[in-house]
This record gives sequence, structure tokens and C-alpha cells, in this order.
Amino acid sequence: MIYVIDHKDSFTHNVVHQFSLYDDVKCDNYNNVDKIKLNKASVIVFSPGPGNPKNYPLTSKIYNQFKGKKKIIGICLGFQQILFCEGAKIIEQNKIYHGYQSSIKVDSKNSLFKKNQIFKVGRYHSLKLKEPFKIKDFEITMRCIESKVAMAFENNKDRIYGFQFHPESFLTNNGNFLIKKILSS
Repeated sequence: MIYVIDHKDSFTHNVVHQFSLYDDVKCDNYNNVDKIKLNKASVIVFSPGPGNPKNYPLTSKIYNQFKGKKKIIGICLGFQQILFCEGAKIIEQNKIYHGYQSSIKVDSKNSLFKKNQIFKVGRYHSLKLKEPFKIKDFEITMRCIESKVAMAFENNKDRIYGFQFHPESFLTNNGNFLIKKILSS
């Protein structure tokens, strides 16, 4: 079972729909998490959402409790939330990307995806990871071709993955492929 933690975002139900193609999905609001569902889940997904990761201390607590014990996937705010929990700084970008399609490139040979593979993805964010970013076992695996901003990370040891973009968006051409690859890893 996949448990999606909703950060009150209009995209969350699209995320739930996409993940339900691969497994049973349960979803609850971040401040009303069902501990039974959380413990039963094999995968935890942190949804997109408004604001900054520091505004979601309960999600940080869940991340710290289950890191290395369950597969964790973060999308947009969820991507930022995981990195924030790892000590990264999340900052405002100069350009806001809401409903914007970017080309991103896999730039790591250690990725689950082929190095130099290019994807067109939908972006809806005003924050980004401040770099340089060096946290043990975490690797930035995809970057925006235009801005070089980090767009995905992988921690294959602890089975933690994140996308700064929205794989469920109609602007992301291969979103189902990306999710299926992560879930099957």
C-alpha cells in the first residue's frame, strides 16, 4: 500500500490517481495522519503543497521516523521537505515556475534512469535547493537544462527519491514511466 501525505495541494488527488495505477493508495492530510495506515504502507509519498518545508514539522517527524525503513518519495514540496530534513537550505528562485514545462537531463551514471536521458516536465514551484548540496548517500540526478537547478535526487541505499517537478502533470510527458521505475526499484 502507498500512503500519500497531502499538504493541502490541488495536485494531490492527481498524484493519488497516478500512484493508484501501481498499488492501493490511501491519502490523508498532513496534520491528520493515520498511524495504522502509515505503519502498513510500503511506500510513503510526500505530496506537493504551498509554502516552505519548515511549515510542515509533522511531515519532518514522519520522514525522520521512517527514513531507511520504508521507500519515501517526495514531489515538489515533498522533494524540498526531504532535503530540508537532511539539512539542506531551500531558497526562493529568481524566476517562478508555475505551469511551466522544462527539459531536464539525467546527469548521473548512478541514477535509476539512463545518463543523458532528457524528459519534458511540468514545474510548479518558486523555491529551490541551495547548492552546493552534499549529504551522504543523496545524489542530485536530474537538472533543468536551461537553469541547471536540481530537479531530482536519489538515495538508493535508503530508497528515498524526490522530484522537484510534477510527474502527475499533463506537462510531464513520461510521468508514469518515472513513477513506475521508482516504485519497481
